[in-house]
Amino acid sequence: MMTSLLIHPEELTEKWIDRAAALGYDALALHPHGGGEATDALYELLATLETAEYRALIDRAWDKGLAVEYEIHAAGYLLPRQLFAEHPEYFRMNEKGERTPDFNFCFSNTDALRVIGERAAELAARLYRSPHRYFFWADDVRGKTCHCEKCRRLSPSDKNLTFMNAILTALRKEIPDARLAYLAYQDTLPAPQTVRPEEGIFLEYAPIDRDVHRPIEGQDERTNGAVRDLIAFFGTKNAKVLDYWLDNSLFSRWKKPPVKFTPDRAVIEADVAFYKTLGFEDISSFACFLGEDYEALYGAPDIPPLVG
Repeated sequence: MMTSLLIHPEELTEKWIDRAAALGYDALALHPHGGGEATDALYELLATLETAEYRALIDRAWDKGLAVEYEIHAAGYLLPRQLFAEHPEYFRMNEKGERTPDFNFCFSNTDALRVIGERAAELAARLYRSPHRYFFWADDVRGKTCHCEKCRRLSPSDKNLTFMNAILTALRKEIPDARLAYLAYQDTLPAPQTVRPEEGIFLEYAPIDRDVHRPIEGQDERTNGAVRDLIAFFGTKNAKVLDYWLDNSLFSRWKKPPVKFTPDRAVIEADVAFYKTLGFEDISSFACFLGEDYEALYGAPDIPPLVG
């Protein structure tokens, strides 16, 4: 079973790399900030990846046996908002019937999906030493989907899977063994209904609305999604959990300075055991807001291994 941690790019340090390696993790994933900052944060990451100093950190991680991956809310990069002036039809229609470039796009517009695929292939090529397993997510918002005549026939999950299928098809023209995560998160936690995944799409389950203070088994499917339905739909091959046990950005309500963090080992142990019974092959957690600024306030963060 693979285990990994997601941290913000600016939190990657030699100390973080050495800590994760010593704890037996298999990977660190760089996760640019989400929300309204997502596109700017991705551009900042891409600029940082061009520097020798940052590449040396990534090389150090690989030398220590840690893969370095990239998990990104990428919609604003894949379909630049500047295209709205010339192609408003590429962008989502809101509930009032108006096209808007605020979030996401029109999931049924084939020209928009073509641009997205081309940009995804370009983005993959810019991610330094990335494995051929990609995480290009929709915008980090709830409810901001397309309501055009074609799109409103699809559930949010079917729209998301349409998006992922288009990206993977384009990626595989350049990278034949590329794989891509379907992020089950917020509006896309229910399993898709009518769209089928292309070969190479795998499940990434991220139950952000869960109660982190008690085990997830038996929690309300309305907030955490029918995880068994997702497994039945996508299968267990490469299936990944992205949970929030170590996410101090969530516990800090995404505001600095970070709060003091204490992991709930009993919940982690119970959840990992549950996820194993479902057949998940990859267990990961956000671990943001535990960087140098955290250490300056509280000392080294208490990071447990996810699998003993």
